[in-house]
Amino acid sequence: MPISSLAALPIRRLTPRDLTACADLSEDRGWAREEHKWGLLLTAGHGYGIDDPDGGLVAACVVTEYGSAQRVELGAIGMVLVAERHSRKGVGRRLMRHVVAAKDGTPLTLHATPLGRPLYEEIGFKTVGQAEMLMGHFTPDGSEPSVLTRAATAEDLPSILRLDAEVFGVDRTPILVRLPAFADQVRVAEEDGRIIGYTAAWPNMRTHVVGPLIARDTETAKALVESLAAHSDRPLRTDLDVRHEELLVWAKERGLAPVMSNAVMMLGTPDLPGDWTRRFAPLTVAAG
Repeated sequence: MPISSLAALPIRRLTPRDLTACADLSEDRGWAREEHKWGLLLTAGHGYGIDDPDGGLVAACVVTEYGSAQRVELGAIGMVLVAERHSRKGVGRRLMRHVVAAKDGTPLTLHATPLGRPLYEEIGFKTVGQAEMLMGHFTPDGSEPSVLTRAATAEDLPSILRLDAEVFGVDRTPILVRLPAFADQVRVAEEDGRIIGYTAAWPNMRTHVVGPLIARDTETAKALVESLAAHSDRPLRTDLDVRHEELLVWAKERGLAPVMSNAVMMLGTPDLPGDWTRRFAPLTVAAG
């Protein structure tokens, strides 16, 4: 299709009915289909896409918005994909510029691969951090954890939401209320009856993705990861903020190997809100 014809194709909002087309697009680019993750993002977030007249999607992305009903305070962009047959024709740039304009000044964040980073820099995003993806079979060291952990219950949800908003810096209720149905495990860390951390493990192809991982300190984060691993027979995968050096070293010693690194980028604000010292890993790099 000529570039001029691509530029004439409208950008529209995607819905959960577009899940299969989005998964097909992932597969077209050599990614896993990730239908489970697409389902969450298209439900909790806002999808944008360009239809191909020959069928399927030319391009797609998802923006997950956080804040209150009165004011969106942060948007997380993810799953930015352009079909292989339409790549290197400016489609991704056009879609990203459309999304930035649609968000009308709302601060935006994303995790960028080395391949995608130049495009985002051209649009104005600045690198503010780095996340390292780790994956592997977790090997416990046999010691007793120093922090009490347990499976989360429905009664824990208000406390989890309060803690998350405090640490993340903005309210993520619309996506976190879906976490119990989305994840195979949600676990909390407690001290004197008070929740001091929480995490989840959700299925993604053959792995369990660990995220979000919110914890009072590194020892609490370790205990939460160990508790997930003890109840999983799959390899674990997670994306850790590289500033948490102690947790990174520990995870690698326990069998999680480095896979790749992504740049954490921002537009419209100099850094992510919240307390990074207690924010160890995102729910998914596609949603922050």
